[in-house]
Amino acid sequence: VLKKAGVYNPAKLCGVTTLDVCRANTFVGASQGWDPKDVDVTVIGGHAGITILPLFSQVAGANFSDEELEALTVRTQFGGDEVVQAKAGAGSATLSMAYAGFLFTEKVLMALRGEEGIVQCAYVESSLTDAPFFASPCRFGKNGVEEVLGFGELSPYEKAWFDKMMPDLQKQIQKGVDFANK
Repeated sequence: VLKKAGVYNPAKLCGVTTLDVCRANTFVGASQGWDPKDVDVTVIGGHAGITILPLFSQVAGANFSDEELEALTVRTQFGGDEVVQAKAGAGSATLSMAYAGFLFTEKVLMALRGEEGIVQCAYVESSLTDAPFFASPCRFGKNGVEEVLGFGELSPYEKAWFDKMMPDLQKQIQKGVDFANK
């Protein structure tokens, strides 16, 4: 739609991955006995089910059993469903979404004001993988997304999820492109 209108700017179009980061931070905090505000889990991929991949192996000082790692990963991926079920289908995670939107916007505004070193995960046009759009850490500045950063080394567990995620993510992207081109 933006491309058709001649106004597409990849530095200005971002999907907010912050909700997934907030969930992952909260779950790690609970698991490790830490304040979630002191945790910053990198979350890559997309924003639907298995396309959400929290990189728990990169959380310094955290220790997880295999069972705990699986439970935290799946809970991060399907945390929205958990809220809908808790509300018996009568709503979704609106407060969590608002909080994540606030955190994301606050950092974007800090970068637009000229503060340096503003890095947060966002779903953006990317050449990091075979998918044309991908969530990863991004450096924000006065012009929006100034650099799409790599996401570091994946553990064997994360690599298995990554390989499972990519076909699904690419199908979701194509579905969105097809919809926009109708």
